[in-house]
Amino acid sequence: MNEDQFIKALQEQGISVNLTQHHQYSTYYQKLIEWNQRVNLTAITNKEEVYLKHFYDSLLSLWHFPIANKSLKVCDVGAGAGFPSLPIKIIYPEIKLTIIDSLNKRIQFLTELTAELGLDQIKLLHGRAEDFGQDSHYRGQFDLVTARAVAPLNVLAEYCLPFLKKGGQFIVLKGSHSQTQVELQEAAKAIQVLGAKLAQVKQTHLPEDEGERTLLLIEKTLDTPNKYPRKAGKPSKQPIK
Repeated sequence: MNEDQFIKALQEQGISVNLTQHHQYSTYYQKLIEWNQRVNLTAITNKEEVYLKHFYDSLLSLWHFPIANKSLKVCDVGAGAGFPSLPIKIIYPEIKLTIIDSLNKRIQFLTELTAELGLDQIKLLHGRAEDFGQDSHYRGQFDLVTARAVAPLNVLAEYCLPFLKKGGQFIVLKGSHSQTQVELQEAAKAIQVLGAKLAQVKQTHLPEDEGERTLLLIEKTLDTPNKYPRKAGKPSKQPIK
């Protein structure tokens, strides 16, 4: 998917890209490749693949689960090189975005990138989701939490759901429908215990036959019990069952 095809594909979904945004995506790609020579940010470096498998893929939720309020407080857990939240932030710059990642070099990349892109209302946090999830400055503070390719859903739920306020939404980007169904079964107890419910499951495909995608919308219905998230490392070693 080249740049023109990317813009056309978004237009077909009702999303327009102006010249500033076009330039921001181009700069994003250039900085990603530049930094990737020093820091392992992505195995995908071909420009057309980055536009399809990182940029377009990150934006899938915008037409499956449209954002009505463009000034939402959003938290992206384990964003890595900024996916999916920064491609979304380019489209909706009014979003108030917090990104959490455990590797400081990735935070350094995102700091330089977001300055270069001219994006504001962004907070970049270096640390573990389990620690920030127990911090009153972040716990229960967000309207929307998102994550992509971070962990199995039963673990990811404990990382992410504590950040949501009641009525908030957790959007999860997963791969094949069959594998996601397995993860949903294994995560059913965790989602309930953490004060949430599965609201919607959407299946789709990337263009050019580049694979299945499953998008999950999970709604926060109750406050997460104070014991969650547990200490760093425990959710991955002993998922809620």
